[in-house]
Amino acid sequence: MATTATVTTNNMLDFIKEKQDCWDYLKQTNLPIFIYGMGDGALKIMRVFEQYKIPLAGFFASDEFVRGHTFEGHLVHTLSQIEALIDEFVVVLAFAAGYQSLYDRINEIAGKHILLAPDVPVAGDGLFTYSYCVENAEKIQAVYDMLADEKSKQVYADVMNFKISGKIDYLNNCTTPKEEIYSEIIKLSKDEVFVDLGAYNGDTAQEFVDACGGDFRHVYAFEPNPKNFRKMTKNLPEDERITLFNGAAWSKCGTIEFSANEGRMSRANGAGKKVEIPTYAIDEAVAEQATVLKLDVEGAEREAILGARRHIAGGTKILCSLYHRNEDMFDLPLLIKEINPNLKFYIRHQLYIPAWETNLYCI
Repeated sequence: MATTATVTTNNMLDFIKEKQDCWDYLKQTNLPIFIYGMGDGALKIMRVFEQYKIPLAGFFASDEFVRGHTFEGHLVHTLSQIEALIDEFVVVLAFAAGYQSLYDRINEIAGKHILLAPDVPVAGDGLFTYSYCVENAEKIQAVYDMLADEKSKQVYADVMNFKISGKIDYLNNCTTPKEEIYSEIIKLSKDEVFVDLGAYNGDTAQEFVDACGGDFRHVYAFEPNPKNFRKMTKNLPEDERITLFNGAAWSKCGTIEFSANEGRMSRANGAGKKVEIPTYAIDEAVAEQATVLKLDVEGAEREAILGARRHIAGGTKILCSLYHRNEDMFDLPLLIKEINPNLKFYIRHQLYIPAWETNLYCI
């Protein structure tokens, strides 16, 4: 399954430096490979290992998670146990790191061993490989060319190269503090109408309220998961300017079968317990013009955008996740540009391994 495709037309994709997929590297290396972590991420990576016929030497986890555990028939070790037996090996990260101490721990391990964090999609099928980039070269190049500043282009290039190679140095190179988003790109006034799609437990809505200093016109927050919705009702203040919806953002109003998993990862068509929930086209559910629209809907961003065409055409500022599906990195910006070509497009990546906090900002 080695990658042989190249791009030569008019220097298209010359910002993509990584030509070897992390999977091909893992298939070809003579070093033993250990997966760091257990759970769904490890299972996804193991399935790709089987597809590529990549040999697996075993698993390790943090000390507090070991204590005689086994995973998929393997005894789970600590890193120090492996280091005592083997001098050189490859570490494959199988979980997400979104807070500083864990992020630092992963970089510490990467300083001692070859460490890769393979990109596997949160939703949808397939892998983000160099061949995949070649197949979608015109779209990827179009997004790169339309970005509004050099920092966005650098972030886009770094995230693309990370997705292909799994090398976390690319993410280290392009991480931006969240505070800069509101101070440099999404600048808020005192009369904002914030529409939060995928509101989870209300954390982003509260972040918006705080960024406005409590001075805003209205917040509309949509969260499909009933448990998360209950948390949101407790976490957000009772305020006539805040309206909460227990339903999913979609292209039209109706109902949908929904996977009510724990945490942020609940989504339509996902695994787990299914419940039927209402769907909302934002153009119908929110009459007044949104001034800020956030989309983080676990792979349903395209449907949510189609349901908010009026608001987007009207000039709302947009914060949109670009990391749930492989195609999100190019399809979502191009769709938004088609709806409103007058917007300026920025991309930033916040502290996270893998690239699960790579977001599009439109103004």
